[in-house]
Amino acid sequence: MAPMTDFTTRHDADAARYIAELDGQPIGEAAYRDADGQRVFTHTGIAPEHGGQGFGTRLVRAALDDTREAGLTPIGQCSMVQAFLDKHPEYARAASA
Repeated sequence: MAPMTDFTTRHDADAARYIAELDGQPIGEAAYRDADGQRVFTHTGIAPEHGGQGFGTRLVRAALDDTREAGLTPIGQCSMVQAFLDKHPEYARAASA
């Protein structure tokens, strides 16, 4: 039987971060601060044992989708978010109302 790999993300607004979970256990986060209509991502990371499996990309995509839905412009201060924005320029602005 294949191992269970249930990947989810959740927004912990009180702690200003998005959390990546695998099988219900946290494996990474995307931390941010909001200012002047922008959500500035300051740090994003995935636990080393889960690196290279696409979880970071999935976390960043979920965080940016939520950011755009909130009408905020995402800013990639950390390299992982900035690299994603460079590859997907459609995410570099807030969603149109």
